[in-house]
Amino acid sequence: MSNFIIKNGTIIDVENGGSYVGSIEVERNNVKRIFKSDDVLPEGVNTIDAEGKYVIPGLIDMHCHINDRFAPHFVASGVTTVRNAAGNVNLLSNLIEKSDDAPTPRVYASDRMIDGTPGQWGPTSYGNLVTDDPEEARKEVRRQVEVGAKFVKLYGWIKSEVMAAAVDEAKKYNLEVACDLMNSKELTALDAAELGVNWIEHASGFAQEMYKGWNLFVDQEEWSHIDWENPDQEKIKELCKKMLGYNVTLCPTMVVLDQSIKYPEFWSPKNNVIESASNIKYIMQYWKQNSEYIDVIKSSTAKINNLTKAIAKIYYDMGGIVVAGTDTPALVYTYPGMALHRELEIFVEIGFTEMEALQAATVNAAKSINLDGVGVIKKGCIADLVILNDNPLENIKHTKDIHIIVKGGKAYTQEEILNHVPSEDEVEKSMANFMEHWEVLGE
Repeated sequence: MSNFIIKNGTIIDVENGGSYVGSIEVERNNVKRIFKSDDVLPEGVNTIDAEGKYVIPGLIDMHCHINDRFAPHFVASGVTTVRNAAGNVNLLSNLIEKSDDAPTPRVYASDRMIDGTPGQWGPTSYGNLVTDDPEEARKEVRRQVEVGAKFVKLYGWIKSEVMAAAVDEAKKYNLEVACDLMNSKELTALDAAELGVNWIEHASGFAQEMYKGWNLFVDQEEWSHIDWENPDQEKIKELCKKMLGYNVTLCPTMVVLDQSIKYPEFWSPKNNVIESASNIKYIMQYWKQNSEYIDVIKSSTAKINNLTKAIAKIYYDMGGIVVAGTDTPALVYTYPGMALHRELEIFVEIGFTEMEALQAATVNAAKSINLDGVGVIKKGCIADLVILNDNPLENIKHTKDIHIIVKGGKAYTQEEILNHVPSEDEVEKSMANFMEHWEVLGE
């Protein structure tokens, strides 16, 4: 159907914070018109009956690491756009260049992350550049601009002067800079903000600023006086006030820590998307390997779970921009696509309203990266829509009860999307071709 009407659904207006009963006419990949409940609908147009159902914009996962293997799982979960926070633009080109109506999400991607020696993910590769040389960082930013990176991602062992150089170079090309300081031993979130970093991923680096000298690699016994379970609200407010002065955006990815803390009783609802994801050998092996070290993860990285949640709520309440992301497939059982629904639940658990949680994964997410035409339901916008069976404004858990997904103007059931999951052989062949190309280029 290139032209159809979603008829008589309750449309969730995330832009204005309300809802109303109406019909949405989709033509090609756009929303052509929106009709109020008493408007006369055009005749001779195919319809999808949405009476008693609820229509939200396609969701946006603002921090993930997408892969061909599980790209369809995002769209099957109603996640029609993703922000890929470190990877390789050339490796993702197949996904980036897909048509609007493809059963894979549109991808807003950074390229390989820039880290300091010796490199948290090993030496320089297609996924990371390891350097302590500011000029090499500038050169890398220019290379990333050429391959089409939408933003620059810095990692936790980067040196201050290298961060400063990368930020300065990125600004010449109007690119924003994000950083993950989870494992930082030297730099804090405030240091990064002062150097011009725009995005703090995972709300990382806050703990290092609040407790100078603390990091994940020091003797934790010496810091046993910190009550991680009950974060210091005043300290957080004091730091958030400073961070607001630099207008940074937070993507707290609370679900990634929450799944680890709750393990083995982690969030894992039974539905066809999660069942399909559980059949991907690569991802299940990765999660099982990590689960063997779950005690270490709980006592180190995941110990700041409650602190991250407190930062997200306080920063938002003080007027800061906080958007929803998952870090899929990091740590354990961060199900592609579905993990964003758990993230929205956590938003509500820490005090956001259902509407505010939805906005963090739709309109506010799109605005934060100047992405026009997505994240809202209005005339002229891209027809990325999710028809839900129940009201997400009454209970945010209803976002995962999906009836139909419309991606770029094409209507799909979840089953139809999951039929597009590639085989392991297809993915391995594609990866081998990429690696051959990468090695030939000598990058």
